[in-house]
Amino acid sequence: MLTLERLRRKIQSAEDLHAIVKTMKTLAAINVRHYEEAVEAVSGYYRTIEMGLQVVLQKGEGEVVSKISGKEKTAGCAVVFGSDHGLCGGFNSQITSYALESMYSKSIAHERYVLLCVGVRAADLIEERGHPVEEIFPVPASHSELVETGYKIVTALNSLEEKGKITKVILFHHKLLSSTSCKPQTAHLLPLDQEWLDALAGKKWPSHIIPTFTMERRKLFSTLVRQYIFVLLYRALAESMASENASRLSSMQTAEKNIKETVEGLNMSYRHQYQTSITEELLDIVAGFEALQSEGKQF
Repeated sequence: MLTLERLRRKIQSAEDLHAIVKTMKTLAAINVRHYEEAVEAVSGYYRTIEMGLQVVLQKGEGEVVSKISGKEKTAGCAVVFGSDHGLCGGFNSQITSYALESMYSKSIAHERYVLLCVGVRAADLIEERGHPVEEIFPVPASHSELVETGYKIVTALNSLEEKGKITKVILFHHKLLSSTSCKPQTAHLLPLDQEWLDALAGKKWPSHIIPTFTMERRKLFSTLVRQYIFVLLYRALAESMASENASRLSSMQTAEKNIKETVEGLNMSYRHQYQTSITEELLDIVAGFEALQSEGKQF
């Protein structure tokens, strides 16, 4: 049985741990909102790029689309967004399993996929299953680092495309469902969806006057596509980071509940043992008093 002193130390340790968990839960909740705001902020820029593509396509779709979307889709690149920050449950195992199963479900030999990964831990899980990772990118430590990581991924994709290693790109990342839940999802980055391009080309402009441009059409289209690719990568990063913090928030809520239950149990044990020790001391006093009385009567 634990002594009262040891019980006091265990209660203090549990209360200190509860304070840490509570702080981490608060930080995770704040970060979820920050990354949600990053997703919301990029939505307006995405809409601007989409409108720019709409103008270019309405003034000559056939001239610009063939070069980018008309390639034979023979080699692919999968970008998996994981986490290195810890305390977020099965975040990495979920996204890596989902990515590999998704590639298998399409009956495409996995050797034909070039794998890029955000986060060392997710990359390790992928390589443990026999799939080499071409390049690993650091997980953003804050929302201010999303742009830097996004540009690094874009640079790597451009290099792979120039070498002729890939003709399509698929993103695997978590999407936020609520402040404490998320799920893995797939986003097709390249080649551009022909149906989406056709829809843009045929979409009615919101005003009576369609904007004009002086830049060469193909060059403008390529520039807009590069921005479109970056925005989708940025959004995937932001959604992944928001989901990571949602997973961490959920884990901290569970930990906080368990710690509270542990502290309650320890307090009950402490009170019971304290009461028992008092009772034993009182019984010792009574027994001693009775013994003294008995000795007095004998004399």
